[in-house]
Amino acid sequence: LSAGLDLPGRVLFATLTLMTLIAILVFIEEAVYIYRKIPSSKRSIIIWINAAAPVISTTSCIGMWVPRSTMFTDFTAGIFFAIVIHKFLMMMIKECGGQKVLLRRFENGRFTISTGPCCCCCLCLPHVPITRQTLFWLKLGTFQFAVLRPVLIFLSIVLWTNGNYVLNNLSPKGPALWISCFIGALTLFALWAVGIMFRKVRILLKCKNIIPKFALYQFIVILNQLQTTIINIFASQKIIPCAPPLSSRARGSYIAQQLLIMEMFLITVISRVVYRRKYHDLEPPECVAEEPGDEKQTP
Repeated sequence: LSAGLDLPGRVLFATLTLMTLIAILVFIEEAVYIYRKIPSSKRSIIIWINAAAPVISTTSCIGMWVPRSTMFTDFTAGIFFAIVIHKFLMMMIKECGGQKVLLRRFENGRFTISTGPCCCCCLCLPHVPITRQTLFWLKLGTFQFAVLRPVLIFLSIVLWTNGNYVLNNLSPKGPALWISCFIGALTLFALWAVGIMFRKVRILLKCKNIIPKFALYQFIVILNQLQTTIINIFASQKIIPCAPPLSSRARGSYIAQQLLIMEMFLITVISRVVYRRKYHDLEPPECVAEEPGDEKQTP
């Protein structure tokens, strides 16, 4: 590939590769810090979430240098991102003190389910009581995505190797349309579950920087999913012109990968600032339900 690049192209590829390597080094340094400073109950979840941007940047860099691997790199990033969505929901529960403490703290509270991306316009929907069962359904909403998306992606790869799965073929008779629609529906349900939980705990966890963390998570969702999809649609409709020897779709893939590398590099650096906090100083207050019993026993 490098033999077919002119000087500006080689400089661009070298710069983007350097940005990817720096993002990986920043993540490794942050992972070491998290491993040393954060309690073991939260350690792995936070490392998973911080790894989202460097992993997407790495897969995009590999796809940029090896164009034929684009499908595999995109699928790898998709699988990892599905797991990160579930981990982010679990992180919010952990930051509240765990499921038991969360249930005691919001004993009489209710979830607002009229939130995005599924039901933001359905204001007439009832508020759901916060119980063990509703928490189970929220966790199931993200867990199903972490399990079913890898299964569907594996099925897509199997069909692709047999020549049955063609990304450009979106006819009802082809599997690409149905698999893409099913993955899209699973994605919406998973993001809905995270949105419901965030809307409830965002005030409580404000001291834990949950709003900037959620903003970074949302940026990764928009850039990795929506931005890439829009560029691929433009490329398939020939809105992005071809530039021999690159076809329109190949140019669209290059543009998406190069943008993701730059964007994920910035998110990696910002995540290091947001997550690098002394969490023991930012613990939320103890549950009010536990206080009266202790105070009565005080002489």
